[in-house]
Amino acid sequence: MRDLAGKTAFVTGGAGGIGSAMGRAFAEAGANVMLADIEANTLHDAVARLYPTHPTVRGVVCDVTDYESVESAAQATVAAFGKVHIVCNNAGVGGSGGIDDISLTAWRWVIDVNLMGVVHGVRAFLPHLKAHGEGGHFVNTASMAAFLPGTGFGAYTATKFAVVGITEALAMELAPHGIGASVLCPGWVNTRILESARNWPKDYGPPPTRELGPLADRIAELVKTGMEPSAVASLVLKAVRENELYIFTHPHMRPPLERRFDKILAAYRQLGAAPQEKAR
Repeated sequence: MRDLAGKTAFVTGGAGGIGSAMGRAFAEAGANVMLADIEANTLHDAVARLYPTHPTVRGVVCDVTDYESVESAAQATVAAFGKVHIVCNNAGVGGSGGIDDISLTAWRWVIDVNLMGVVHGVRAFLPHLKAHGEGGHFVNTASMAAFLPGTGFGAYTATKFAVVGITEALAMELAPHGIGASVLCPGWVNTRILESARNWPKDYGPPPTRELGPLADRIAELVKTGMEPSAVASLVLKAVRENELYIFTHPHMRPPLERRFDKILAAYRQLGAAPQEKAR
């Protein structure tokens, strides 16, 4: 989808951080943009910042954990712009503890937002993208934690692993329909991810307490000094235009990623050659 002029992009988690930056990038490329977010006031402010220079930007309140809410947002986007071409399932929350101390309720919340939010976005928009026949693209936000699980937040890591798998499957299954898929795997980005509990649903019970200690302090510093969301959005725009499956952001994370792959290949080498390889 090299020419985005006149196309429509839908972005969850669009009120701030990476989502807001993606919305701006798509708008600057000439696309109509629907920003979706659970925070109504923040969403209003995000749209207000873009609207004066990009009057085809709109906003819709949306809770990605609720399929009916996502479906309603999809209908509102179609009603506003006629067709949707790019769906960015970007809304996400951070973990709230390691495997040994995270509550089952917190597990459910992280899964409902980070994983089911992507599932709901695909389910709500895919029939529409197939029906209009003009092609399209899904961008699903995962994390480098999907490849390098060293954050200490096991639930977060688990959901991001799943998002990578979903997107890889989508890329293969949707290619015949002219629909692409990219998985965004950012490293540390300067967002409010560590303040995720501000949107903790009341019906989930008391919110989790914020993590304390050296690891939590180190993560907070890495986030604060992380890449600016606008730089991430530029990489997303390029990936959509060039139909790139993987979007990585931090070159210095390549060496530990290669070490992980080396361990995987070493495990295979222990199996020896496959029978058909021995016969050659």
